[in-house]
Amino acid sequence: MNLEKLYNKRTKKKLGQNNSGMLMASIPVVGFIIFGMLPLLLALAMAFMYVPGRGDISRAQFAGLENFKEVLGDHMFWKSILNTLRMAISLPICIVIALIVAYLLTKNIKGRSFFRGVYFVPYVCCAVAVSLMWELIFNQNHGIINSWLGLTRETAIPWLTDSDTYTLCLIIIGIWSGTAYGIVLYGAALTNVNKSLYEAAKVDGAGSFRCFFNITLPGVSPTSFFLLTTGLIGALQEFTRPQMIGGGEGAGPNNDGLTIVFYIYRRAFVYNNEMGSAAAAALILSVLILIVTAINFVVSKKWVNYD
Repeated sequence: MNLEKLYNKRTKKKLGQNNSGMLMASIPVVGFIIFGMLPLLLALAMAFMYVPGRGDISRAQFAGLENFKEVLGDHMFWKSILNTLRMAISLPICIVIALIVAYLLTKNIKGRSFFRGVYFVPYVCCAVAVSLMWELIFNQNHGIINSWLGLTRETAIPWLTDSDTYTLCLIIIGIWSGTAYGIVLYGAALTNVNKSLYEAAKVDGAGSFRCFFNITLPGVSPTSFFLLTTGLIGALQEFTRPQMIGGGEGAGPNNDGLTIVFYIYRRAFVYNNEMGSAAAAALILSVLILIVTAINFVVSKKWVNYD
């Protein structure tokens, strides 16, 4: 009888623990359904509807593919894609610099931990604060860059108001703020490369460059693939830098800072009666990201080494 009571007590306790675990685990799921899945389904429906005002669903009318035709026929949409791809040039540069710096930090140099901390600072900085900082650096009248170059107000370079230099400034900002994350990941990946491969290569007479290209690069290729995939997804969703530096709705000189997400933002919140077309543009962006990611996964089979 005592054993039966003990068994029932343990069973109730175990059920209580399971129910508590299920309750705690369901919180993020419920949050995703409310704040992720439902808005996603609503945006998908709005892409095929004419939504008057600022998202007045009660007066929405079915529009078919008209929103997609309007977006694809807008030259500013294609300009936003071109601008986004231009800013994405910073991604491969970030990956290369991050790998080189992380490789150098694996060597026995003084202050290695200090440099790792310093290089990681840009990643933890707020994107808005970083953009404002660089806006002051590139300022035409009292910016540090023009001061270093010894240029006065009459001869100063209009970094952020000239189309010839505006995109370059955004790329520089992207390199400065995006390299830190790659350094951390590459630092961890380099420590996991099989050291016996280097020893065997040295016995065969291989030099440092040959070891780097034949051992190090294949060894960290999964990390390179991860950085490339996530970096491309992030680059296609660029918004903060041009929005902060581009001067609000203007998106820089000649709309050179107009990215795809910025285009969606202006459609949804700046222009009137454009919620449907904004949802259509967002859906097009989602498909574009899906295609780019799928291509990246297919191509990765030829150069990513998981051994």
